[in-house]
Amino acid sequence: MLSELLVKRNIYESQNHELIGLMIDDFLKREILPFHAEWEKNGKVSREIWEQTGTQGLLCIDVPEKYGGVGFDFSFSALFIEKLANFGITGPGFSLHSDIIANYIVKYGTEAQKNSYLPAMSQGTKIGAIAMTEPDCGSDLSNIKTTAVDKGSYYLVNGQKIFITNGLLCDFAIVAVKTPNASQKDSITLLLMDATAEGFQKGTTFKKLGMHAQDTCTLFFDNVKVPKEQVLFEEGKGFQLMMNELSRERLTIAIASAGMAKGAIEETIKYTTIRKAFKKPIAGFQNTQFKLAECATQLQIHQAFIDQCIALEIRGELSAESAAIAKCSASEMSTNIIDECLQLFGGYGYMWEYPIARRFADNRVAKIYGGTNEIMKILIAKKLLEGHI
Repeated sequence: MLSELLVKRNIYESQNHELIGLMIDDFLKREILPFHAEWEKNGKVSREIWEQTGTQGLLCIDVPEKYGGVGFDFSFSALFIEKLANFGITGPGFSLHSDIIANYIVKYGTEAQKNSYLPAMSQGTKIGAIAMTEPDCGSDLSNIKTTAVDKGSYYLVNGQKIFITNGLLCDFAIVAVKTPNASQKDSITLLLMDATAEGFQKGTTFKKLGMHAQDTCTLFFDNVKVPKEQVLFEEGKGFQLMMNELSRERLTIAIASAGMAKGAIEETIKYTTIRKAFKKPIAGFQNTQFKLAECATQLQIHQAFIDQCIALEIRGELSAESAAIAKCSASEMSTNIIDECLQLFGGYGYMWEYPIARRFADNRVAKIYGGTNEIMKILIAKKLLEGHI
């Protein structure tokens, strides 16, 4: 079995990890897997599943207890991310909400902001989104066009953001805006914007290649008044904050990529040992055995580096370059593994009712979001050549 082949992982070695892992397995099988296909048809998950997940203590796992979180370290968040991906669950945008948005507020928010948002986020009664990407601005975040004009006690925000995960269900968003009164170098500010604000509008859910159950839409801002108290950290510091937190986001993508690959291998082992061709199981052919061996080898190698990055993140030592390596390489690895696994399913692998087909579609975005892999290579190369060119 795959689990017996892979080296025991020190990152999940405690009894708490084992117990919580079993609880997660049970929760996902009972409350999410039976409904995921319906959510795919609807283009979004239910709000109820957010509250149920909060009740289980699986949202904002590493947020301090005094703000409503569980107070565990990031390894428990990583375990949940991995489990979701292993089961092929891509609908609920839990990780973005818990591990990215909540972390911004924990690290940079005022006490009033923390007390206003974090307890409700932990309970799943207030869903968060982060709005950076614009129609004409993808990876080049310094070129955003959404503006926030200073009106004394508030900002007047105009613009739009595209491809926003949790966009349709969100109760608030961290929105990156240009504040013209700041210097050109430090002109980006992050605002906590409530979805109930007048002029805050949500578009329809995109019809995507994959991740059909994850609500993704455009957000529009038409003269939205945002009080100055909703600035995250300081005016003009938004770009710096985004650069600081992208490493964590890229690590979560790497973790999910490894989980998706592991699930694909497990599904393929099961299928190839049952499915027969030329009067024997497909797994009995040397080509199948070689392909599965190659996939397992790549997974093991990548898992070891990802675990090292998780340990670095817990200690606050994860570099932008290491996160870029993990994200770029793991997403490439998972794409290749899922493609190889789908091939072993033959024609059935192309049928949507087979989980391997959905993994193939859902996983493809891993090489795009969180910064494209081309951007990751630029970051890595820049560090390699630092001081030489």
